[in-house]
Amino acid sequence: MNDPIGDMLTRIRNAQMRGKSTVLTPASKLRARVLDVLADEGYIRGYEEGRDERGHPQIEISLKYYEGTPVIRELKRVSKPGRRVYMAVKDVPSVRQGLGVSIVSTSRGVMSDAAARSANVGGEVLCTVF
Repeated sequence: MNDPIGDMLTRIRNAQMRGKSTVLTPASKLRARVLDVLADEGYIRGYEEGRDERGHPQIEISLKYYEGTPVIRELKRVSKPGRRVYMAVKDVPSVRQGLGVSIVSTSRGVMSDAAARSANVGGEVLCTVF
């Protein structure tokens, strides 16, 4: 797999279109940090790490709905393996005038755009969520 973050975001998008309550994805530290930001911002209920029947690590993501519609309306990958997108702290995008969240991988870890601005660090913009 060339783009594990893109794969996870697509799995979340597909599961929400089908109305699923949970979705499984292979586990990694970067995926877990992105899910931490999504959970902190209130876009997912949470996640649990475990193993599948063959012993491979996996993450079970609990999706969040409000009155039958998914809380995540839009989930876009910004920095891709073919074209990485790095931004200074002053250039980190605000999603929908601050209603959404950009997830940024910085030297201090994976964090939301607001947290990156307050910590005064830039980095790779992984994705945007609204």
